[in-house]
Amino acid sequence: MAELKFEIVEHVGVLSENAKGWTKELNKVSWGDHPAKYDIRDWSPDHTRMAKGVTLTDEELATLKDILNGDVEDDIDESQML
Repeated sequence: MAELKFEIVEHVGVLSENAKGWTKELNKVSWGDHPAKYDIRDWSPDHTRMAKGVTLTDEELATLKDILNGDVEDDIDESQML
């Protein structure tokens, strides 16, 4: 299996830590020489291993922030949510 190339270009913050020392973090990560995107995932203590996560563009992160702040209209059709 080919080695996964990544670079954490900005550490934004730690959301939580589990008993084994892995941390769920928000970082800006460049995957495979592509432009960096915001990334939420669990990382090993030395940041050499990671779990599956979610990557977000700047626009997607801004939308998520609005949703979490309650700035998005309250009439979201929940039947269209997964």
